[in-house]
Amino acid sequence: MSEIPQDLLYTEDHEYVKDAGDGVVAIGITDYAQGELGDVVYVELPKVGSTFSKHDVFGTVEAVKAVSELYSPIGGEVVAVNDRLDKEPALVNSSPYGDGWMIKLRVAGDADRSDLLDAAAYAKLIGQ
Repeated sequence: MSEIPQDLLYTEDHEYVKDAGDGVVAIGITDYAQGELGDVVYVELPKVGSTFSKHDVFGTVEAVKAVSELYSPIGGEVVAVNDRLDKEPALVNSSPYGDGWMIKLRVAGDADRSDLLDAAAYAKLIGQ
């Protein structure tokens, strides 16, 4: 069973959005996604200041089994990147919702969140 925190929003592509309440959100991949990928060996992330629209590719995650693109669940500007993942990509596996976060975005004012899933809907999506 994958961990699915109740206070997050999720995408059908298995990214999560953690709202800090100040117009900034943390984004990463879900526990389910890291489990499906296997051991993460490399994460490619954008630079601070990059801007993304919803569904834009913002990076890639490379695991033993596959390389997967990362999709922005919401539009905004990157205000922080988790540099620890350069040297410790396995944090995505060991702590996807904690130390394994990937980027923080300052959300665009008119950001559409209508297709983001709550925990119950995400659990149903992955068959839990």
